[in-house]
Amino acid sequence: MAFKKEIIEIIEPRDVFVGPKTAPVTLVEFGEYENEDCAKAHEVVKKIMEEYEGKVRFNFRHFPLTKIHQRSLKAGEASVAAAQEGKFWEMHNILFHNRHNLGTTSLKLHSREAGISNKKFLDHLVNATYGWQVQGDLREGIQKGVTTVPAFFINGEFFNGKPTFDNLSKGIEAALKKARKKEKAVVAR
Repeated sequence: MAFKKEIIEIIEPRDVFVGPKTAPVTLVEFGEYENEDCAKAHEVVKKIMEEYEGKVRFNFRHFPLTKIHQRSLKAGEASVAAAQEGKFWEMHNILFHNRHNLGTTSLKLHSREAGISNKKFLDHLVNATYGWQVQGDLREGIQKGVTTVPAFFINGEFFNGKPTFDNLSKGIEAALKKARKKEKAVVAR
């Protein structure tokens, strides 16, 4: 008797964005949920997304510093699990809001608050179902030269500076200017 193998498509963190696909600027952050600087950057990013609505697309990638924050890995897995139900951003916001309370049982409670209905959510966390996705983000971050969090990239270029609203805005303005020049060059042809 042959067993039928079920193939489950997993939504990867690199495919979860907020903002329009047509946005001329893509902002990518490598971060984690227990880090205070990442929590501050989270507030900055929310403000950036309001200020540059329609012009910026944002993607959060996981870079858990497990030697310092043991719960950051599971929190990352929880957000990937939430993405499978289209609730990544809801969970993302809840995890930052509750960054001092990220034990496995708490993550299950946070998942309910995010509107996740999967009855196997806790099983997925315990069995590290989405651990590969978080590890994949970590590996990619290392390949891109990320050593600490938060680390930002604007249109694929490493943002070297403190991620304040003013600093990130300057980087985004420069990227928008570059995108407009490119657009004009294409139209002129």
